[in-house]
Amino acid sequence: MQFGIFTVSDVTPNPLTGYTPSDAERVRNMITIAEHADQAGLDVFATGEHHNPPFVASSPTTLLGYLAASTSDILLSTATTLITTNDPVKIAEDYAMLQVISGGRTDLMMGRGNTGPVYPWFGKDIREGVNLAIENYALLRRLWDEEVVDWSGRFRTPLQGFTATPRPLDGVPPFVWHGSIRTPEIAEQAAFYGDGFLHNNIFWPMRHTKRLVQFYRQRFEHYGHGQADQAIVGLGGHVFIRPNSQDAKDEFRPYFDDAPVYGHGPTMEQFTAETPLTVGSPQEVIDRYAAFREDVGDFQRQLFLVDHAGLPLKTVLEQIDILATEVVPVLRKEAESARPAHVPADPPSHADRVAAARAAGEAGTTHVGGGVDDVTGRRAEDSGSADRSDEDATTDEAALATKEN
Repeated sequence: MQFGIFTVSDVTPNPLTGYTPSDAERVRNMITIAEHADQAGLDVFATGEHHNPPFVASSPTTLLGYLAASTSDILLSTATTLITTNDPVKIAEDYAMLQVISGGRTDLMMGRGNTGPVYPWFGKDIREGVNLAIENYALLRRLWDEEVVDWSGRFRTPLQGFTATPRPLDGVPPFVWHGSIRTPEIAEQAAFYGDGFLHNNIFWPMRHTKRLVQFYRQRFEHYGHGQADQAIVGLGGHVFIRPNSQDAKDEFRPYFDDAPVYGHGPTMEQFTAETPLTVGSPQEVIDRYAAFREDVGDFQRQLFLVDHAGLPLKTVLEQIDILATEVVPVLRKEAESARPAHVPADPPSHADRVAAARAAGEAGTTHVGGGVDDVTGRRAEDSGSADRSDEDATTDEAALATKEN
């Protein structure tokens, strides 16, 4: 099982000192955090994508390209790549380039993002969010899978005889996750293609996460990619750890109270009761996160947020060390001891995907090109969900989130 960290790249004042880092300092700190996670032996570093203050992660491939040269082992990912507002041609080229530079040490997570104004900033209509995600990803798959692409759709100019460069490393594109916290259509899309699904559940109760992950697993099996329990699942989380539980609570409370996404709402105790946020000792974190398997089944990736809310760099690096030495080894051991033999322990690596592609080619069972599903013979953009608006999706999201209340 993979364990790692992700950043949302917020530039937040330290509530104890009032000090606010510059954008440049925050970016340099993110580099230091990723390099430290690599040295500590964590498996994944992932960065979000935002195009508005107080966030600075506007160019994930630039950051990850630098880290490809300054790290040695850690897998470099995104959390999220905006499939709705980025041109799929540019995504195809950027992440194939990153894949080549990193030697296959990269994957990415597609998502719609959580900032409404980003759509008009890039000339898109938020009411078409789901439709954009479906069509753009269908094109991205073709750009990676086919050397010459002729294509036309609703949301960009047609392509005639187009070849994206560089080609994916060893002829195999990066592994793709689809990230969503509330949209069934995105879970359906991940299942349709047999891709991974990551629920970044840092703001959601586990009963909601459970329902969406179960839906993805059911649809993964429906499309013939394997048994439901073999689907590739990831979760998010947020922790603050000290050897003593009360010390952790006392130290983190002022950061929580003033955090741009937490503060001035429910108390820290209310939030930790309802979401994966865990503030306490290493054993409390182990107990909480080991129990997630009971709700979502055996899963392959757990990412932790550790650098949010203005925490000093020194404190963030200490959090990474505690995770790497006291928490992750125990969680990994518990996860693997309980995992059935037929369930993947990790998401597929680049080497795994290359071997699978070669085996399929030798057997004459290569995947049907052009984003066509092997089992159904349908394209994702032809499915019913592509004809529905975000307003329809919002109705589904509300029902999904409240059905068990």
